[in-house]
Amino acid sequence: MPGKFAVTLAALAPTGVGAPAEGVRLWWRSLAANAAERESLASLLSDAEHARASRFGRPELRDRYIVGRGTLRVLLGIELGIEPGAVVIVRGERGRPRVESPAIELDFNVSHTAGCAMFALARRRRVGIDIERDDREINAQGIAPTERAVLDGHDADRARRQILRLWTCKEAMSKATGDALSAPFSRIEVALEPALAVIAGPAPYAPARWQLYSADVPAGFLGTLALWDRPST
Repeated sequence: MPGKFAVTLAALAPTGVGAPAEGVRLWWRSLAANAAERESLASLLSDAEHARASRFGRPELRDRYIVGRGTLRVLLGIELGIEPGAVVIVRGERGRPRVESPAIELDFNVSHTAGCAMFALARRRRVGIDIERDDREINAQGIAPTERAVLDGHDADRARRQILRLWTCKEAMSKATGDALSAPFSRIEVALEPALAVIAGPAPYAPARWQLYSADVPAGFLGTLALWDRPST
């Protein structure tokens, strides 16, 4: 990769944060950017990505998409050793984005909230990441009966925070599989203490194949990383 271009990549890359597991890399960034940075990132997008950006009805949403997608391309380009504009991102199983070649054992996932984003890359495992503002109210639907029984003994704010943590765990898992909101949330049981762990769940959420970690996010946010050892097909 040309030295001049590598310097540009370094200037555009977001802030790396501590990764909780081997083979995983995490980054955090605000999706706010000045006009020059947006232009640099926009130059990396594919025609399809430019078309998608143009469909956003509000300029700030368009700009956030450009910054987020361009940053993802920067990170993938660094990891793969190619120019960001040359990275081919396609829709895989269940429409989940992936790098084009299945021979490349690199998976990625992105989560956005409140004008910020976290990016997760993993080798040889599926990865899901979910971030939320820590003051968000979450509907308790999707909480398993055993989880609800644990929450009953807590005060309202602690229960809210634990529901939010459970949500980020299950949302991260559903993003790793590609199930998204169709995942069987109320049948997936997660323990929050002494460490995050999947206790029970129907396939493909069998506990033995999952690892959950609290993500290192700025104050005011809460995030969870999910790693899935997907069975060979």
